[in-house]
Amino acid sequence: MANYKPDLSCQSKFIPIDFAQQIIPGTFEYALSHIVDKHLDLSPFDKWYDNDKGGAAAYPPSVMLKIVLFGYSRGLVSSRRIAKACETNITFMSLSGDEQPHYTSIASFVAKMKDQIEPLFTQVLMICDREGLIGRNMFAIDGCKIRSNASKEWSGTFDELERKQAKLRRASQRILARHQAQDGLSEDDVAHDLKQQAKLDKSANKIKDFLAMNEEKLGSRKTPVKSNITDPDSAKMTTSKGTIQGYNGIAINDDKHQVILQAQTWGSVGEQQTLKPAIEQLQQQLEQLGTPDTFATAKFTADSGFHSEVNLEFMATTGLDAYMADTAFRSRNPLFQQSKTYLTEQEKRRLKRNKGKARLFNSSDFYFDEQTLTSRCPAGKTLWLSVNNIETAGKQYVRFAGYLKDCRVCPLQSQCMRKVPIKQGRQVQFEINSTEKRVSYTDKMRVKIDSSPGRREYSKRLGAIEPVFGNITVNKGMNKFTLRGQEKVNTQWQMYCLVHNIEKLRNRLH
Repeated sequence: MANYKPDLSCQSKFIPIDFAQQIIPGTFEYALSHIVDKHLDLSPFDKWYDNDKGGAAAYPPSVMLKIVLFGYSRGLVSSRRIAKACETNITFMSLSGDEQPHYTSIASFVAKMKDQIEPLFTQVLMICDREGLIGRNMFAIDGCKIRSNASKEWSGTFDELERKQAKLRRASQRILARHQAQDGLSEDDVAHDLKQQAKLDKSANKIKDFLAMNEEKLGSRKTPVKSNITDPDSAKMTTSKGTIQGYNGIAINDDKHQVILQAQTWGSVGEQQTLKPAIEQLQQQLEQLGTPDTFATAKFTADSGFHSEVNLEFMATTGLDAYMADTAFRSRNPLFQQSKTYLTEQEKRRLKRNKGKARLFNSSDFYFDEQTLTSRCPAGKTLWLSVNNIETAGKQYVRFAGYLKDCRVCPLQSQCMRKVPIKQGRQVQFEINSTEKRVSYTDKMRVKIDSSPGRREYSKRLGAIEPVFGNITVNKGMNKFTLRGQEKVNTQWQMYCLVHNIEKLRNRLH
């Protein structure tokens, strides 16, 4: 019979430890400790404290930065878990000098860093630049949806929240009515019901106070969008892994070594409105790095989420050589048009989007005569001209609508309309004056990105920006924001990106 030595991996042992020997060159913790101790100016933190003549000594900002950023790099985004690691983990003890801050001190430190994080971010970028990690040849932008410290169950428009409040009130009244109708309830049942009623009333009052103290959020089209009671700045977002309540972390990086140059969070699903402020912040960052004329020679890539006529017009004023795909970019690619796999997957996504329903008729299925401004539907019915002057992205359109009496009894209704018509028939619009129209920025970008050089430049976007989000959210486990509010979450997102940049310096500092 085999005889093995006992497993003592769970055995405690008292041994002498030299903390300085635990930080090994070439590791992330060594790069972090070296940068914080020798390269960062932490004097802005001094204004937080006024305890030189009295009061307890504060934890040094260098210690707090080290343990927070190292904790983030190991997926410990909770202040409680970082505080616990300072008591039990030898690497945390070495970075902190055996200091053991309470978790409330750690949480408070991170929450107050909104004015200090950007200068620290820029200082680390300067180190990256000195080490030759920033090429300034191509920049790429993208967003990553990350869940926040808020429940999506407390989201809704003001109308939806008012209905939820009324529903909670009715549930509370039903409990009260039950007590009045049944006097013989046991004390345990009465206590349970009273506890449940108090919970319902508390939730209803929470909604009432929120509605009274806040204004309704409006989207880009000035229509009401969902607000969240626990974190009003966050948004309800649909991702590939389901619906989350969170923020969209936007980042711009350099393609040479994937160093992040700009980072900001937005509590909105759409990305179009984030492009202009992100580019302006990137320009400010490059000015601080001493290269304000970079835009004149650099390229810039973005996916279809950032594509719009307004954004393309803005990009034309920046001097950047931009490559921004539109939603039909792949469908125009001959390689994808001939790919059975792509077409099959497209059809699967379309069926999923439309819940298995067949493709509806589009404008190409309708007859349109531009000279007489007349139109007929696939069923042969005449449509009436509802709007004769629509201008979008430099193009002119006319809109036709079907007569309600025709659409209600049409045998092709299921192929033409998503729902049974109630107030109006099918609407369809056609472009007019296409030969005389002004060439829009969208048309110019479509020609540019469909060319062989354009497709080649745009193809570099995937390898430039996507691995960054994979490293942050998967490799490092920084996949949730623990704070609430736009400013605090933005600080935490920049710290996540700071961890990514410091890792790029890991093998450069010895």
